[in-house]
Amino acid sequence: MNSKQKSLIGLMLRAGALIMGEELAVKAIQTKKAKAVIISKDASENTLKKISDKCNYYKVPLIQTGDRYEIGEALGKEARVVLALTDKGFAEAFMKHEVKSAE
Repeated sequence: MNSKQKSLIGLMLRAGALIMGEELAVKAIQTKKAKAVIISKDASENTLKKISDKCNYYKVPLIQTGDRYEIGEALGKEARVVLALTDKGFAEAFMKHEVKSAE
């Protein structure tokens, strides 16, 4: 996860455009509130499968980046594994920086 992505996560938290936690993220995906989902690279296989299946079924982009501590640090909180992004603009901005960091 690059510094722009970390900044965006902090910004999304302050803007109220983030849903944290596996169960709340699943609900956001099912109700079509989630515009994208971030999952840590160190998520358990069960969590990854559950979130991945939901995202595929509801056609929500899934971004696997950073580890749980890195995501938590960007939020100023403890470790976090799953985040649902509820704002389309923030989701697009985060994904744009994801592509650049992979090059």
